[in-house]
Amino acid sequence: MSMATTPDTQSPALHVADRHDLIRVVGARENNLKDINLEIPKRRLTVFTGVSGSGKSSLVFATIAAESQRMINETYSAFVQGFMPSLARPDVDILEGLTTAIIVDQERMGANPRSTVGTATDANAMLRILFSRLGQPYIGSPTAFAFNVPTRKASGVMSTEKGGRVERNVVRDVVYQGGMCPRCEGMGSVTDFDLSALYDDSKSLSEGALTIPGYSMDGWFGRIFSGSGFFDMDRPISKFTKKQLHDLLYKEPTKIKVEGINLTYEGLIPKIQKSMLAKDPEAMQPHIRAFVERAITFTTCPECDGTRLSKEARSSKINGKNIADVCALQISDLAGWVRDLDEPSVAPLLTGLQHLLDAFAEIGLGYLSLDRPAGTLSGGEAQRAKMIRHLGSSLTDVTYVFDEPTIGLHPHDIERMNRLLLQLRDKGNTVLVVEHKPETISIADHVVDLGPGAGTGGGEVVFEGSVDGLRGSDTTTGRHFEDRATLKESVRTSPAAMEVRGAATHNLKDVDVDIPLGVLCVLTGVAGSGKSSMVQGSIAGRDGVVVIDQGAIRGSRRSNPATYTGLLEPIRKAFAKANGVKPALFSANSEGACPACNGAGVIYTELGVMATVESGCEECQGKRFLASVLEFTLGGRNIAEVLAMPVTEAAGFFESTEAAVPAAHKILTRLSDVGLGYISLGQPLTTLSGGERQRLKLATQMAERGSIYVLDEPTTGLHLADVEQLLGLLDRLVDSGKSVIVIEHHQAVMAHADWIIDLGPGAGHDGGRIVFEGTPADLIAAHSTLTGQHLAAYVST
Repeated sequence: MSMATTPDTQSPALHVADRHDLIRVVGARENNLKDINLEIPKRRLTVFTGVSGSGKSSLVFATIAAESQRMINETYSAFVQGFMPSLARPDVDILEGLTTAIIVDQERMGANPRSTVGTATDANAMLRILFSRLGQPYIGSPTAFAFNVPTRKASGVMSTEKGGRVERNVVRDVVYQGGMCPRCEGMGSVTDFDLSALYDDSKSLSEGALTIPGYSMDGWFGRIFSGSGFFDMDRPISKFTKKQLHDLLYKEPTKIKVEGINLTYEGLIPKIQKSMLAKDPEAMQPHIRAFVERAITFTTCPECDGTRLSKEARSSKINGKNIADVCALQISDLAGWVRDLDEPSVAPLLTGLQHLLDAFAEIGLGYLSLDRPAGTLSGGEAQRAKMIRHLGSSLTDVTYVFDEPTIGLHPHDIERMNRLLLQLRDKGNTVLVVEHKPETISIADHVVDLGPGAGTGGGEVVFEGSVDGLRGSDTTTGRHFEDRATLKESVRTSPAAMEVRGAATHNLKDVDVDIPLGVLCVLTGVAGSGKSSMVQGSIAGRDGVVVIDQGAIRGSRRSNPATYTGLLEPIRKAFAKANGVKPALFSANSEGACPACNGAGVIYTELGVMATVESGCEECQGKRFLASVLEFTLGGRNIAEVLAMPVTEAAGFFESTEAAVPAAHKILTRLSDVGLGYISLGQPLTTLSGGERQRLKLATQMAERGSIYVLDEPTTGLHLADVEQLLGLLDRLVDSGKSVIVIEHHQAVMAHADWIIDLGPGAGHDGGRIVFEGTPADLIAAHSTLTGQHLAAYVST
């Protein structure tokens, strides 16, 4: 007997595993966050916005992403965790629904001068394998094409263990082939020292002849030099014998004993090469970098012609090109060269390399070359280069966290970046983006707006919902979301011009241009069109030119706005003068420091593989100073109370007759001008956001003496509302008689310019030409360039 089955017309109940579709945050208090509760949808694109310093990075990076990484680290054994950074749990009550977080931030791609775009993205590794298989003549394994591997020769007895017995063979002149150029050691350039910049030969060492930063005769260097016995410390260097001068400059590391202590003496030049030249100049402290630029000349290596490779590596070719030739090609051209190779024996390798090179073009970096030093990439370029490895990834249900992915992008390029973000979401991933640009906020599935202000005035969720809801909200972001710039009624006229003739740095094609002075001039163009090349190659280094670049400021927990800007110096002197004591007492890094916490205000307890515990210092109550120091006052306030003041309050305090310090007031006024009136003087730099650090750097470098200021994307990290304040600052600079040249993609800055120079029309070898010069109104009217079209669409009429 058969029974008819009745079809189930009801939809199946939701599987319990499918209910975890939210990331839930309860009680987040990291940095300035005020007990935030939030639910973020998974497998959607969520944008976090708000004024600079409102707490976006504290929520996304320091809470959600940090906890995900910490929990992943805890899955490893205690032995492995011992080699990993110990991460403390973020200050949050509950975090649920987390998935693996992949952070794509703005950090530069390392400061190692040996690192290139090719080595940082694994493209070079694939090319080395390709040349070791197909290159003619055959010269060896992939390491034979690596400019970081030297060629080694060995002779002697070689032992090999086989089946419990040891075989010994005598080898003579065995060669392990590397690709490093022996002359420049794989650096591509050789150095020449200007000895007059290292020392004053009319003085003796004990009189302070050395002019190298940090080489003082008062400390260990003086003891090593005097204890070595290689020369007379009281004799002028000009009267040294040849041997004494050689020992001073070139002597190899030599063991010596000074006052019963074993030390190593080394000549000045090898010591400088190891301590200073091993770093990328971009990552050096400003005074070290100035010394290197003054004392050392870098010239292209005559043996390898800057390719970094040995003659053997350059001798092996595929279709007439060696590995140096293909690395020098623009990546979009290199992709075409690889596509033309038809060799079944390496088909999987060619497929992988082709995919990697196509990803460069897809992400808008096809104009780079693989031999470009990684340290020369801008923050935006470095971030996009890191994205490349994720574009073709098979991973799903991953949380991708992006920090302003549109930095350094022309409005034309932002459309492409938006497609890539949506592509990652559509593969089933959760995409969290910290962003200020309306073009990217508008593609979000969900928006979280933090505020209402910055610093202690922020840290709250002021809006959560759809983009349309944000437009209608009364938050700072909502009110400014539809902001459109208006052209100025009249533009300034230039009294003079800076001539640039035959500019040919990187992709510039013999450019001749007159840059007007005494006005606000904006250099624009798509990413890779040659803007930074023009500044670095033809403008920077001229008399009176101050360049303020994108480089992030670095600082420890002991660094704060007062120390970074030089503000602490006049404050310490004023306290010392008012109380008749030494200025060193008013530094938490010197004599005035609390002995229990060494002036840090907190005590760190190391717990092995567990997270380091940070607790407030009970002796100084987090004030960082000795109790006796806090008894000294200026205008009724002690040094700890002054460092706890916000910038605006401190500006009023140091302007008052009782505690007037004009030098301090001048610095504080500059900090207020850049919109940092709310930060406290003693706030650790590690707690500042990217936008706050950028403006702190701007305020500090504005103090440098110069008549021409060049700013590289000063809107980086700035909210729509903050851009208005920046434009006011630029106007004040020009009105005070300065010339301001800005590299910028933000349409509001372009519209506010007196003169625009547009480079293009494309990137790489498709750019490098001036496609427009004139006023913003003329650029819009011409409608002939990509910049003109986007600016016309942005400006309200």
